[in-house]
Amino acid sequence: MLKTVTRRLGALFFALALSACAASSTTSTRTRETRPTGEAMAVAANPHAVEAALEILREGGSAVDAAIAAELVLGLVEPQSSGIGGGGFLLFYDGQSERLTGYDGREWAPAAASPTQFLDARGRPMPFLDAQASGRAVGVPLLIPMLKLAHEDHGRLPWARLFEPAIRLAENGFEVSPRLSRLIAAAGDRGRLRADFVTRAYFFDREGAPLPVGAVLRNAAYATTLRAIAAQGPSAMTQGPIADSIVAAARRNPRGGSLTLQDLQTAQPRRVEPVCGAYRVYRACTMPAPSSGNATLAILGLYERARPNPGGAQNADDWAAFLWASRLAYADRDHYMADDQFVPTPTQELIAPDYLTSRAALIDLSRAPTQVSAGQPAGPELYERWGRDAGDDNGTTHISIIDAWGNAVAMTATVESAFGAQRMASGFLLNNQLTDFAFDPMLNGRPVANALAPLKRPRSSMSPMIVLDRDDELELVIGSPGGSSIIGYVARTTIGILDWNLSPQDAINLANITARNSPANAEPARLPPGIGEELTRRGWEFRDTSAIEDSGIHAIRVTPNGFVGGADPRREGIVGRIAPAVEARVAR
Repeated sequence: MLKTVTRRLGALFFALALSACAASSTTSTRTRETRPTGEAMAVAANPHAVEAALEILREGGSAVDAAIAAELVLGLVEPQSSGIGGGGFLLFYDGQSERLTGYDGREWAPAAASPTQFLDARGRPMPFLDAQASGRAVGVPLLIPMLKLAHEDHGRLPWARLFEPAIRLAENGFEVSPRLSRLIAAAGDRGRLRADFVTRAYFFDREGAPLPVGAVLRNAAYATTLRAIAAQGPSAMTQGPIADSIVAAARRNPRGGSLTLQDLQTAQPRRVEPVCGAYRVYRACTMPAPSSGNATLAILGLYERARPNPGGAQNADDWAAFLWASRLAYADRDHYMADDQFVPTPTQELIAPDYLTSRAALIDLSRAPTQVSAGQPAGPELYERWGRDAGDDNGTTHISIIDAWGNAVAMTATVESAFGAQRMASGFLLNNQLTDFAFDPMLNGRPVANALAPLKRPRSSMSPMIVLDRDDELELVIGSPGGSSIIGYVARTTIGILDWNLSPQDAINLANITARNSPANAEPARLPPGIGEELTRRGWEFRDTSAIEDSGIHAIRVTPNGFVGGADPRREGIVGRIAPAVEARVAR
């Protein structure tokens, strides 16, 4: 009740202050205007993006408005992860109606795409780096259309206003961050980022050296593109010079793709019903197919059954239960999940209570599993139809925001791999999203559910999640980048916050362990003392991936005393907060 009263009083206070502003704006003698700053919070992967979100929130923008402004900045300062040349998923919680709405902006394959376009002349999968840095990998970008759709439903400020922070930063320039500089150098060493003359000119100096930390990078072309989208909306990317540049870059040799203007004009985002699952006294909700968000819910459900009374982060049984739950959920996800507009996907069946109970019966906390197979939630006819596939995305970002009205956004956006297809058009990078499809459409004589097909959307692990309490009030806003590991990152951190009573920051700081297969990827130094040794004694095998863990978990928890946020120290994110008070400013 206290949480409800605190949140709603803050929202009412904000709304009344906005009304006062609107009324005063009709007088010509006004010398002061009140500016409401009810409690709000934004967490994103770069300080520039967080400041853009706060700028919009201070002006009375909604969570959707702030997320748009933040993402447009991320496309500039964190281009290796996301941008307007890619796609994403957005989950929105309405603080007044307490309803959730999902927005699917996952890219589509072009109409001329082929299931075998990533096979070489001998029918073998081509090297991933060749496939990534190619026009064949480019899917139809749908981030901007998705954001416009969400803004039409839940925006408060004008669409064009949301573009101003990113335009200003693109024109004035920003300092290259340590992470961006490091990834430019890494991609350059592999030779692909240098291969395209446009990306080479943007990310390297005249001598061919990668941009160092602190170098000021300006992007006039990106600013021009944003001005066009601000004025024309998504149509600026489906017809005219920007659209032409997208098609030209995707079709450019070597390894040119099949993207056309017609593809850009055909693909559309969609509103979707979130998929939700019970977790103790909570309701956890995320995105439906082609997202694999239900695997995150499956981990939570399996963990709950294995640990009805969790002991906490210092308890080896809790970690063993999480690892077991992960292995079981990943096995189902890899076997079944794909674009449900093309193939039957048992999204709800995989998280049905009876099914989770039957799968949890396999868990033996005293030992690690030797082999884990997919279950049969929908009968043998579906199980026997598919072969198992295991590809996924890595160049991704996540934003968590709550505005002063108690509305929330969890948005995960991506260009797939680092720097996407490593081809630029009109100041932004194109995605390589089609490499999220299975390279080989057949496995052991069976078709793969996630095989490439014209107009199909590739499977994703992006799992933006919002958790509600038993009264459907907002409890937690969370998500992460990290390819297929996203599923485990989000589940493990949620368990840490809700079950182990950790703050969002402390839960994020804990070790990532991704048990998709054996050995599991792990950060041994971040594990509580003795946990790694005990799990090893029980038969779990680990690969130390501390140096390459790519999570960017950003979370906000709603408490009776206000919002508590956490940003992943493995990236460059920060928590930005607006205190619940009314400020005044002198009109100039």
